[in-house]
Amino acid sequence: MEIRFVQVGELQCNCYLLEKEQQCLLIDPGDEYEKIQKFIQGKKILAILLTHSHFDHIGCVKRLVKEYQIPVYHKDNLNEGKHKISIFDFEVIYTFGHTMDSITYYFKEEKAMFTGDFLFFRTIGRCDFLESDYSAMLDSIEKIKKYNDDVIVYPGHGSTTVLGDEKKYNHYFNNNRK
Repeated sequence: MEIRFVQVGELQCNCYLLEKEQQCLLIDPGDEYEKIQKFIQGKKILAILLTHSHFDHIGCVKRLVKEYQIPVYHKDNLNEGKHKISIFDFEVIYTFGHTMDSITYYFKEEKAMFTGDFLFFRTIGRCDFLESDYSAMLDSIEKIKKYNDDVIVYPGHGSTTVLGDEKKYNHYFNNNRK
């Protein structure tokens, strides 16, 4: 699977394009419709996957759905567990905390995890919004600790990281919670 991204909007959201055998999934098309349209030009988009519903991650969804006639998947229509869209096999992990609709998409075969604003390089998403819950964030971190160290983390903003490094160097992963 080829993974490409473009940063969009004032908050530089990472919009990801996953391509396999000329079929694609789009993750978090946040803003700058024309930029995203150029980015996906000529590709067969099967669906949009959303990590959560903050404006900087969903800004172009309605226009893309109208233009390409594709479904949108998010916490309200995806249960936790294994899923398949055409040739894409992935797992949905509820990673609440930043928001109470935050989900992570894990592609086991590719060792790729798309975390939205749940997990970043050496930190986590903000938990000071009205819809945030720090205790839920800590529960989500415990879930993610169970995945292999060699998984590449593709966050909603900033650079990629490796899960094993986050387990070692991200102080939120070392919280001794009982």
